[in-house]
Amino acid sequence: MSDDIIDLRRRTILSAGALVLGFTMLPRRALAEFNGMGVPPIANKDLAGSLQRTPMLDAWIKIAPDGKVTVFTGKVELGTGVRTALLQVAAEQLDVAPAAVNFITGDTSLTPNEGFTAGSHTMADSGTALLNAAAQVRALVVQGAAAQFKLAPETLKTSNGKVTAPDGRSMHYGEAVRGVDLHRSAQVKSPLKNVKDYTLIGHSLPRVDIPAKLTGGAAYVQDMRPPGMVHARVVRPPAYGAKLLLADTAAVARMPGVLKVHVDGNYLAVIAGGEWQAIQAMRALSASAKWQRGPALPSPDNIHATLRALPSQDIVIDDRHGAGVKPVLTLKRRYTKQYVLHGSIGPSCSVALLEQGAMTVWTHTQGVYPLRAALAEMLSMKMDDVRCIHTESAGCYGQNGADDVAADAALLARVMPGRPVRVQLMRDQENQWEPYAPAMSTQLAASLDASGKICDWQYELWSGSHNERPGNAGKLIPAQLLAKAFIPSPSQPMPMPEGGGDRNAIPLYTLPQAKIINHFLPVTPLRSSAMRSLGAHINIFAIEGMMDELAAAAHADPVEFRLRHLDDPRARDVIERAAKQFGWNQRQRRRDHGFGFAFGQYKNIMAYVGLAVEIRVERSTGAVHIVRVTAAVDCGQGVNPDGIRNQIEGGILQSSSWTLYEQLHFTPEGITSVDWASYPIMRYSNVPDKIDVILIDRPGAPLLGVAEAAQAPMAGALGNALADATGKRWFDLPLAGPHLKS
Repeated sequence: MSDDIIDLRRRTILSAGALVLGFTMLPRRALAEFNGMGVPPIANKDLAGSLQRTPMLDAWIKIAPDGKVTVFTGKVELGTGVRTALLQVAAEQLDVAPAAVNFITGDTSLTPNEGFTAGSHTMADSGTALLNAAAQVRALVVQGAAAQFKLAPETLKTSNGKVTAPDGRSMHYGEAVRGVDLHRSAQVKSPLKNVKDYTLIGHSLPRVDIPAKLTGGAAYVQDMRPPGMVHARVVRPPAYGAKLLLADTAAVARMPGVLKVHVDGNYLAVIAGGEWQAIQAMRALSASAKWQRGPALPSPDNIHATLRALPSQDIVIDDRHGAGVKPVLTLKRRYTKQYVLHGSIGPSCSVALLEQGAMTVWTHTQGVYPLRAALAEMLSMKMDDVRCIHTESAGCYGQNGADDVAADAALLARVMPGRPVRVQLMRDQENQWEPYAPAMSTQLAASLDASGKICDWQYELWSGSHNERPGNAGKLIPAQLLAKAFIPSPSQPMPMPEGGGDRNAIPLYTLPQAKIINHFLPVTPLRSSAMRSLGAHINIFAIEGMMDELAAAAHADPVEFRLRHLDDPRARDVIERAAKQFGWNQRQRRRDHGFGFAFGQYKNIMAYVGLAVEIRVERSTGAVHIVRVTAAVDCGQGVNPDGIRNQIEGGILQSSSWTLYEQLHFTPEGITSVDWASYPIMRYSNVPDKIDVILIDRPGAPLLGVAEAAQAPMAGALGNALADATGKRWFDLPLAGPHLKS
């Protein structure tokens, strides 16, 4: 057998290959991206949140003649509790019970197009839209009732879906809106309830998505079992760029329960009546397949040097020149981050049905509308003939394999019309082919003046794309594998202030002179895309580590040093509250214990988090134990306090895992982190002993996203605590490992 052929009977996991994000090895260029893949254009910039792009009130709220209320949102539940919070917002302003609302999320046939549920935008965009739309609909309901009662609107009251007159007469909302047309544009000003009268917003309602998950009910797309459903499994190439030479499809087609073996270029799949039958057939097909090698991956030992040597688009995102002050000290540091897996607990899954020329796909994508555009292009169908319905899955937080497996389901439903086709990836397929969080390299030089204040800040970062979500069909792995393959649209940097790799690269601290450069890498060796917090994870790790080093050089307390460089009162508030609750000024030196502090405002436009941590390092093993964490959070008007705490606690744990343990393993021959044994991740025994979350509520203030706010400050605090415990600073993520032993 020649060296460039892999026999998968001997090597089922490891293989050679490399992914280039341009995918220039594919034979034909895809069509231009659909104009409809993103959110609609702004219709009225003066409206609130997503109303700017979808201003019609009945796109968000409908009231049936019997009084039943239906609320729509284009955002979806990813496990963050937003379904409950959005429901609270709408029900509060409508004056209806949450349980009485029919709440519909993420359906391209029914809901507004709000793009992706990502970047902690849900409450700021959809929550704000629903807050205002619901208030305006309630006012129209009252006007309708007032006309029928022949009374002034201000004399009427609303409660539990009814309008009541002073004389005791009442009517439900369905009766009140007779003759009222809700198909009208929202107004700039809304008759919002007084925040003092809130009974839902600001209160901890039980999450509506928990009961089925807790009891083992049908909670996820993986649980779907529609009548007549068949099961499919795919055979992915063993590595990037591998090409199929042959496979024994005839033998697999004769296996029990197999309905079809589908081959299209480098795309291989089986469809069977039962799930185990599909898995057995997939394994047989994989074992029989022979592939030609693709190009090798770079050495993981040199991955950061490789990234820094790649062609880049150099973007200056901050360049300020204050009065020249002579520095008395300059520190120069370099920081690195490895590729990281999403590590979704449930492998990606989708169900699709082609019936009477219409394709319906049940998917846990974070963007039903962008995915619909990509699927329509891949299938050569009109977008109106493709419907994507969001259905939860057990894990997401960024772009995992959800969109790819939706493409699998759609392709296979096309060859099995009239039957729902369920596709679920295997664990090794999920790990080998998902878009990873990019590896990154950064460098920072910062200077102090004679007064102990920062006088100069120079920061550079190297990163590939943090956003390769479906825009065109070429972003989908199955579409790339077809005989008539689709090419991904070129990688583009994400503009500030949101940013991608450069998210939170601009410190919120007062800096008289600074220059920050994003060396954006359009082509990188591994497939990558969005992971919760994007570049903020390492950028704030670097910023907050340098702040501690500068504080030490200035002989200042780390918390006091931060306050010395902050003008934003809300930023100062979370820092002071976290430090006080933690007992920062009362901390006592203990052997092998370390204390760390960090701060960040997510994207510098969303929730503020100040965070303190205590750790213990076991010198004999190098193990890091998180003793306690205290976080203070300001996300504006808090909607569901329990939900906010859940997200901050979850972000602390997730970041602890990334920062201390997680690193994708690969060799030049391919990805080797193919299961939980070969991918390091935080275990239950490693979780913090105690987490305290302080909420700084600001009633009536704008809603600020919180789900990704704690990840970066936790990384910074851990880095600072580890330096405090060991007397040595570590700059390369992940931080834990044998090097900590002494």
